[in-house]
Amino acid sequence: MASKRTTLRSSKGTKLYAVRNADGTFKDIQTYKRAHAADIKRAAKPEVAKKAAAKKAKKAAKKAVKKAAPKKVAKKTVKKAVKKAVKKVAKKAPKKAVKKR
Repeated sequence: MASKRTTLRSSKGTKLYAVRNADGTFKDIQTYKRAHAADIKRAAKPEVAKKAAAKKAKKAAKKAVKKAAPKKVAKKTVKKAVKKAVKKVAKKAPKKAVKKR
């Protein structure tokens, strides 16, 4: 889990993020601009799990629908089945991915 960050400003007026140790001293100080950019680039665990689960569900739905439906109907049916499967998986994925302490 990420440490809690405090926001402050430098003497020049630049916004900073500061992480403190248990005793209250500064462990790490980083500019808000750099820290925020790094946060945006990194995906959260639930999001990664959600994407993987959606991809798996999409593949399974396509396979199942292709076997069941004739070729002319398959495209529309696949799209509907995929949407339903992804919605179901999307609701459950974040709960599985996050560990409780």
